[in-house]
Amino acid sequence: MLTDLDTRNGPPDAELVNDAELAGLDHLELGEERTTPWGERLWSQTWPKVAAIALVLGAWQAAVWAGWKQIYVLPSPLMVWNRLSADIGTSKLWSAVGTTMERAVIGFLIAFAIGAVVGLAVSASRYVRTAIGSMISGLQTMPSIAWFPLAILLFGRDDRAIYFVVVLGAAPSIASGVISGIDGMPPLLRRVGHSMGAKSVALYRDFVLPAAMPSVMSGLKQGWAFAWRSLMAGELLVIIPGKQTIGTRLSFARELSDSEGLIATMVVILVIGILIDSLVFSRLERTVLRNRGLAARE
Repeated sequence: MLTDLDTRNGPPDAELVNDAELAGLDHLELGEERTTPWGERLWSQTWPKVAAIALVLGAWQAAVWAGWKQIYVLPSPLMVWNRLSADIGTSKLWSAVGTTMERAVIGFLIAFAIGAVVGLAVSASRYVRTAIGSMISGLQTMPSIAWFPLAILLFGRDDRAIYFVVVLGAAPSIASGVISGIDGMPPLLRRVGHSMGAKSVALYRDFVLPAAMPSVMSGLKQGWAFAWRSLMAGELLVIIPGKQTIGTRLSFARELSDSEGLIATMVVILVIGILIDSLVFSRLERTVLRNRGLAARE
């Protein structure tokens, strides 16, 4: 309430009042930025993973102690660890990992190029969307293993058969991410781009694609997951003489009833998938989200 003195002196300065109110609103909206210490951030990201691994290992060891399966069928975690440690010291494992990763990177890059082009074409043309829009969703539901008979028939037992299936597994997910990102962008951004004189190429480069990047990153992550699974299935089915791969190690361990080697190779597959997701795609996704104000800065 204004006092007599306030009345005599005239109304309060409206500009000062508005500035104070806006400052209060900004404080409520943005909050205080706090930089999390490196050690605290590392611990908060590490202990849940360690707890999950400990839980899995505990259940695994409990099943071994309970005699659920014979020890030569289900070895203990320590036996698998010893086998994995021995394999890591050999060049054969690293040669297999190198060949598999080369196939994974090449196949994913091809799938990215095709998926991005198809996604942009579908988003830009309603005729293309009508023609192949639903087909993209249908391809995503196709199991990778179902493509291999056709791939082997077309290309034989060759790297091309594996790349064929990897691309068919990953490209639809990438295209779907591009389409979802562009379809979900606010229409106001397009109008802003048009009002600033941006034509088709400049509009997509400067307005559409930056706004669609969060969804595109999700499509890339999903595309990598499909590519990795398709590759593992392909290396189990398409064994090329003279080439050591993770899939061939897995296949040979199964044929020789080498349960320790089998599970050790499965651990390698799991670790590679986790590392690629954590070190590459999750970091890229967090960077994109932070740059757009959709995630807190660490």
